[in-house]
Amino acid sequence: MKKYASFVFLTAFVLGSFSFPVQAIETKAKNAVLMDFDTGTFFFEKKADEKMPPASMSKLMTAYMIFERLKNGALSLDDEFIVSENAWRKGGAKTGSSTMFLNIGDKVKLSDLLRGIIVQSGNDACITAAENISGSEAEFVDQANKKAAELGLTNTHLANSTGWPDPNHYMSPKDLAVLSARIIREFPEYYTIYSEKEFTYNGIKQENRNPLLFLMPGTADGIKTGHTSVSGHGLVGSAKRSGRRIIMVINGLKTMKERSEEALKLMLWGFREFDNYPVLKKDVKVVDVPVWLGEQHSVAAVPAQDLVVTLQKGQQKNVNAKVVYEAPLSVPVKKGQKIASLTLEIPNQEAKSVDLYAANDVKRLGYFGRIKELFKYFLFQNINQE
Repeated sequence: MKKYASFVFLTAFVLGSFSFPVQAIETKAKNAVLMDFDTGTFFFEKKADEKMPPASMSKLMTAYMIFERLKNGALSLDDEFIVSENAWRKGGAKTGSSTMFLNIGDKVKLSDLLRGIIVQSGNDACITAAENISGSEAEFVDQANKKAAELGLTNTHLANSTGWPDPNHYMSPKDLAVLSARIIREFPEYYTIYSEKEFTYNGIKQENRNPLLFLMPGTADGIKTGHTSVSGHGLVGSAKRSGRRIIMVINGLKTMKERSEEALKLMLWGFREFDNYPVLKKDVKVVDVPVWLGEQHSVAAVPAQDLVVTLQKGQQKNVNAKVVYEAPLSVPVKKGQKIASLTLEIPNQEAKSVDLYAANDVKRLGYFGRIKELFKYFLFQNINQE
């Protein structure tokens, strides 16, 4: 028989908090998202799933492909890549686009090339990396699209390694945020490059275009800007304060100044108005589930992992939970067996479901124990019927 237990997690939060209505924020950005890094919650969205021109923000995918090969040993930071005439013509100084100022025939260490891609946003650096890794930019892009699909980036398709405008080159804000989180989580040793404020190559010093590195020093540490006449000004930003990291994506802004202002405004709002709250602790009982003819009458249902939720401050008391389970459980019950599920109803978010598991084994009663329990059951059933 299916049973339900509904309750509010008042005790999971700090008691005595005051509830103030959080004012909705507006942004001039055409597209925008704010995502909590730890919970993966998107707590602000504006055209979050739209397939938009990402400009140089899509260089994050180019970097991901390089990081992956560095991590598995297929590449080394000391590897030297040769600059082709194609890379120079499509992404070099004469194009007027963002460039590392590479020369035809240069042998460039991958460690420098990465900074050319990340800090300087060099198109020539991206094409050089793509050609040397995969033989051609087209082959590299094909591999990158397959990787994007593997990563679950459902609104992403790349046409080049640079972000150059193309109708078949698009990413959604959510995909950019998810990809950024993967870079931060999977490649911490290389992610630090995104916080470097300048890089000099061929005697030419260029500053990182990410305004948050200068507006939020010590807090912002990434991740990538983008701009074309088609996309407008965009930014994937990441900042960490008091142990909590927010990833932001904005795009479609008219000027660099507007991009800087909107980025700072959204980041500060995200830290000020939202926080993370623990709801469940690993292996701590949520509810007791009845057991039929077992050596104990019930077994604790526990989560396998901690659960933390991102909420507007003051909304803690509005989180409701419903536990569903089949009762009574048949014996034997094994530790770690799924015995219940919990659904969290969170204001302004999709419901979250969590499986709950048996905290311990429950063995079947012996013969005489079962007879005793059955006798008690029929006895009390008859009394209740009278």
